[in-house]
This record gives sequence, structure tokens and C-alpha cells, in this order.
Amino acid sequence: MIEKDFVTEGLKRTKIDEYLEDELERAGYGGMDVQVTPLGTMVVVYAERPGMVIGRGGKTVRAITQTLKNDFGLDNPQVEVKEVDVPELNPKIMAYKIASMLQRGMHFRRVAYSTIRRIMGAGAQGVEVTISGKIRGSRSAVAKFVEGYIKKCGEPSTRFVKEGFATVQLKPGVLGVFVRIMPPEAVLPDKVDILPPKIEPVEENEETEQVEEEATILDEAVEAEFVEEEAEIEEEKLEELEELEELEDIEAEDVEESEVAEDIGVVEDEVDSSEKVEDIEAEDVEESEVAEDEVDSSEEVPEETSDKEDD
Repeated sequence: MIEKDFVTEGLKRTKIDEYLEDELERAGYGGMDVQVTPLGTMVVVYAERPGMVIGRGGKTVRAITQTLKNDFGLDNPQVEVKEVDVPELNPKIMAYKIASMLQRGMHFRRVAYSTIRRIMGAGAQGVEVTISGKIRGSRSAVAKFVEGYIKKCGEPSTRFVKEGFATVQLKPGVLGVFVRIMPPEAVLPDKVDILPPKIEPVEENEETEQVEEEATILDEAVEAEFVEEEAEIEEEKLEELEELEELEDIEAEDVEESEVAEDIGVVEDEVDSSEKVEDIEAEDVEESEVAEDEVDSSEEVPEETSDKEDD
């Protein structure tokens, strides 16, 4: 039946993938693709370091080709090696790097966060790293680290999200590393693009010309009215300025008159005070003369009395 053919073909692809992963682990194996052509079977291998896949003089590639032909029954296999453009967006490569860092004794949290930063820095929409096994002690546990936006279910999760898995043997036991990456070029079906509005040109006709002429006439009338209003406003301003200048002149004259009057009053006060002083001095002189006359008369009287006594 045709269903059995699909199952057998899927099993063959899975076995080839596992074999290449074991053989090319140090070369940064990033996946493979099998294409059946009339000339044979094309196996495309993606790796971070293609030189290690090819080997010295193509020795490694020839060994892989012979194994695919003999062990997996591929008809005239041809192996093509391609370099991964952005290794940070390949989940298999990143899972292998996490496993190697864990094997060197690094803490799982530090490894997970550093890997997530590298993947998000490469432009991924979202990433999820899951490390399971005896990571904290004797009991098995699961640590999940998520950042960004990533689909978990539905057709987009199987179509756009890439997955990678790796294992590492430690003293407490085996740890499993599962990496899921949503690439930057993934376009979800619910994405809505808002297009800018299109401006359609208006066809010119007689009606539009009439409307334009009426609009120009109205604009001219409005401008004339506006000019007249401005002229009236300017005239009013000039009149107000003239009135203000007249008021200022009148105030200045009043101020001058008040100053002159104050000066005259001060002079009169000074004259009055000088006259009073002169009067007082004259009175003092008269009083002093009277006092002197009295003194002279008092001296003459005793002489007369002495004469009378002699008689």
C-alpha cells in the first residue's frame, strides 16, 4: 500500500539523519535534505564547518557516500555540502553547542541565557530552550527558558518553528536539550498589513472649471474685504496714537506749571522769613537802647540825694 511506502521513506530519512548527526557532530551538523532525481539521490548536508565534512582530499565525503549506498540502499547517492549562513538560527547547531557547554561543566542557567541572547541577537522572533534531566540534584527536573514570540500549537507551529534536539552524558545522568526557534522570515497567517491610501487623479471638466472660477472670485472678494478691514484698523490706531500724544503734551505742560508755582512759593517764603528776621533785629536794637537810657537816668539820681545830705 502507498501508506507503507510513506512510512518506510520516513524511517529511512530519520536513520540517515541520525547517522549524519553522529558522524558530523564536531563539524556543526545543521540538518540534511534528500532529493530524488532521475540521475540518482541528492543528499544536501548543512554544516557550520563544511571543511570538516569534506575532509582531507574528500575522504570523509567519499566514506559517507559509500555508507549511504551500502547501508541505507540509496540509488547512486551524491552528497552536497552547504554552509549554514546564520548558525544562531539553526536549532540543531545551537542544541549541540548547549550540550557541549554543559559537558564542560558550565551551569545550565548561564548556558541557556547566553544561548538565548545569541539567538535573539541574530534576529529570531522567538526562542524556547528546554533542559531536562538531573540538573539540580538526584531528582530529575525540567528547566524551560522562553523569550520573544513563538507558536506552540496549530499549523504555524509545525510549518514555521524549527526544532533541534541533543543529548549530553554527565555524571548524574543523561541530559536532554530541546531548542525551538521561530525565524525572522516567518509570516503568520493572522498578520495584517495596512496599506497607504491611493490618491486617484480627478478628471477635469466644465463643472470643475466653473467651481474653480467661483472659488477664485470668492477668494478675491474675501481678500478685498480683509484689506479694507486692515486699512480701517490702521486708521483707528493712528487716531488713538494722536490722541495719546496730545494727552501727553497737556500733562507735560501741567507738570511745568506746577513746578514754576512751587518755585515762586519757595521764593516768597524766603522773603517773608528774611523780613521777619529784620523786624526782630530792629526790635532788639530798640530794647537795648531803652535799657541803656534807663541805666543812665539811675546813675544821675543818687548824686542829687548826696547833695541834699550835705546841705
